Amino acid sequence: MDHSPEFLDLVDEARAGVREVSVAETRDRVQNGATLIDVREDNEFEAGHATGAEHMGRGVIERDIRFKHPKKDEELILYCGGGYRSALAAANLQKMGYTNVWSMAGGWSAWKDAEAPVE
Repeated sequence: MDHSPEFLDLVDEARAGVREVSVAETRDRVQNGATLIDVREDNEFEAGHATGAEHMGRGVIERDIRFKHPKKDEELILYCGGGYRSALAAANLQKMGYTNVWSMAGGWSAWKDAEAPVE
């Protein structure tokens, strides 16, 4: 996908303040209790997603996160298609007081490339 320079600037700004983890680290952390959240659009999630991932789209995560995850120190790992939208969402969750939120580097593309389990 071709991204505008303005969008990439927003992502770069978000990434500067967001911690990222690899697919391998994500899998280890999920095995140890972290929650994996797919922030892609509904149709993207329905077409395939990381095994065990919760869906909370980028358009609603800031609104709905407190209902499913009220503990602001819970470990949450977000992913999207390539790591851009998840970085933006993670930055916003941090602004909302979430202290243990991560963005998975490379997103769904990296997950598939690593041949990690999918549903």
